[in-house]
Amino acid sequence: MPLPKKRHSKARGRRRRTHWKLSPAGLTPCPQCKQPKLPHHICAVCGYYNGRQVIEIEIKEKKKKKQ
Repeated sequence: MPLPKKRHSKARGRRRRTHWKLSPAGLTPCPQCKQPKLPHHICAVCGYYNGRQVIEIEIKEKKKKKQ
């Protein structure tokens, strides 16, 4: 396997890597609760997937601090 004859500069390597980008996640609205969710995933808010409830979500109540 061939090896490089000379060292590449930092700028040359960085120029090559300019196209390594992340694309934002494509969110879709949940049909049950209308909150954004990842496609083909269970909704984290209501627990539904494909029109039926898959997991039970516990509702967290805010604890009131006594003053």
